[in-house]
Amino acid sequence: MVNLLDFDVDGLVAWFAERGEKPFRARQVMRWMHREGCDDFERMTDVAKSLRAKLALDACIRAPEPLRDSLSADGTRKWLLDVGNGNAVETVFIPETGRGTLCVSSQAGCALDCAFCSTGKQGFNRNLTAGEIIGQLWLANRLLGAAREASPDLEAGEKDNGRIISNVVMMGMGEPLANFDNVVTALRLMLDDHAYGLSRRRVTVSTSGIVPAMDRLRDECPVALAVSLHASNDALRDRLVPINQKYPLAELMAACRRYLERAPRDFVTFEYVMLDGVNDQDVHARELLALVRDVPCKFNLIPFNPFPNSGFRRSPAERIRRFAGILIDAGIVTTTRKTRGDDVDAACGQLAGQVQDKTRRTVRIVKPMEARP
Repeated sequence: MVNLLDFDVDGLVAWFAERGEKPFRARQVMRWMHREGCDDFERMTDVAKSLRAKLALDACIRAPEPLRDSLSADGTRKWLLDVGNGNAVETVFIPETGRGTLCVSSQAGCALDCAFCSTGKQGFNRNLTAGEIIGQLWLANRLLGAAREASPDLEAGEKDNGRIISNVVMMGMGEPLANFDNVVTALRLMLDDHAYGLSRRRVTVSTSGIVPAMDRLRDECPVALAVSLHASNDALRDRLVPINQKYPLAELMAACRRYLERAPRDFVTFEYVMLDGVNDQDVHARELLALVRDVPCKFNLIPFNPFPNSGFRRSPAERIRRFAGILIDAGIVTTTRKTRGDDVDAACGQLAGQVQDKTRRTVRIVKPMEARP
């Protein structure tokens, strides 16, 4: 049975055409699925009854099933979602004044094995389907909408005051650009006015630096770009972010400049986890200034969020302030990410899910013979 969440609008139109249905029928069903969060064809009242009956036989609308729903003291909400065969992924909603951000996973586990990331330590099992990726947004909208309707604490009119989820970041489990086709299908749904209608500026893909895929994303579906940088020189980044052995910093910076030619924002966000005594010294900040001198950018400094046996410590607050000050004094917009949801392991770098196959590691992405000398 076909899961209709796997299709963007062009794919759904083509699937309907194979069954002799007109394009407008596909768009009707898409609006019911994504705008209304409907998974019951019988409730699609403006769709012909005969078509509803055919759809019930041939298709379904199926998002991943929640296994656990955790609510942090700060309002951050994390779902553990079943993606089959003993595997689960995590999705996080972060509420803030004037916006709500959903952090979406793209893979069950991750093969890139970044040294400071809990997900990478779990190994890699498989790419998520487009339906499993967009299904996280579909499900979160539905669950958050139900919570809002049930809340006795809302001010009058607050229930109708804009979207619950206003921003989506592909920063959950996995490397989005290693699952390019399925991620782009999901991105197109996020942007489509028949589905979620989000602005390209409000949808962000975070990558560790797969350069060819960055160029493809620029050409096929440019959204806001964040790059997991985490080091100021190749020797350090080779150790912390092993994909750097294949796409070193000079190539990565060149790809960032190319991306900005078509990006919806006029800057790249560089994410930089602050590791005590590893990458947080004044010399590292000055190296960063030299590295990004011709890349319009902002920095988001991320205090390291600990997990068992990581081998790293969070940089002290004063060290982070000094590091940020060097960047700010040089004219670079720099923010320090507020740690959210760490009491439910929902903070940056803590997502681990449950991954059955933990054997496919970085060596399959960055082979020794392909590494730089």
